[in-house]
Amino acid sequence: MILSSMRDVVFGYGKEPVIDQLSLDIHVGEFIGITGPNGSAKTTLLKLLLGLLKPWSGTIHMNPQLKRGNKSNIGYVPQQVASFNSGFPSTVNELVRSGCYTRLGLFPRFTAEQDAIVERSLREVGMWDYRNTRVGELSGGQKQRICIARGMAGQPQVLVLDEPTTGMDRHSREGFYNLMRHYVDVHGLTIIMVTHGLEEMGDRLDRTITLERQESEEWQCLSTNSCNVPSGQVD
Repeated sequence: MILSSMRDVVFGYGKEPVIDQLSLDIHVGEFIGITGPNGSAKTTLLKLLLGLLKPWSGTIHMNPQLKRGNKSNIGYVPQQVASFNSGFPSTVNELVRSGCYTRLGLFPRFTAEQDAIVERSLREVGMWDYRNTRVGELSGGQKQRICIARGMAGQPQVLVLDEPTTGMDRHSREGFYNLMRHYVDVHGLTIIMVTHGLEEMGDRLDRTITLERQESEEWQCLSTNSCNVPSGQVD
């Protein structure tokens, strides 16, 4: 089942396109890595997929089953979560609980089920023991983990992660990759992740989407499966 389709999408900043005539399909239940050099529009591609940016031309279609009421059932963890400063007033538990609000409506009323979801999300990223700590007191890597937990607390069908392992050590990154693979295999989650750490991922990814500039200086999007065999390319 196709989750998202992009057809002949063009988008840029100023007068120059950074995404040019891109056609791409994302399927339900895939663990996808998006990679490329700095400046290759990886985050722009994510925002187009999420509907946060509107293309100059072309079409982007999201599967209607991703809608929960009038809202998309997508969790998004952006870059720069370490920017929470030392004065940020919320505790870890309060921040992760806020991830449940999209499921609970305008006047959220927590139940034992939601509390259990928050606890599980924090335990899975190794941050349960910090639940009463103020967010501003955490390290950058710890802030990254709790933002991932917040995304999971909303029980999304799709989790979109922009450089999620920034600030984590090698052991923590390995555990995180295994956890994401578990969510895909056991819970049917679709995960789309921008990363520079492909060499660490091994065969955990189902597909890699690489944005690269060719000798012609036109951006290309190259899609490969977990066996590193090209499965599609768009100029």
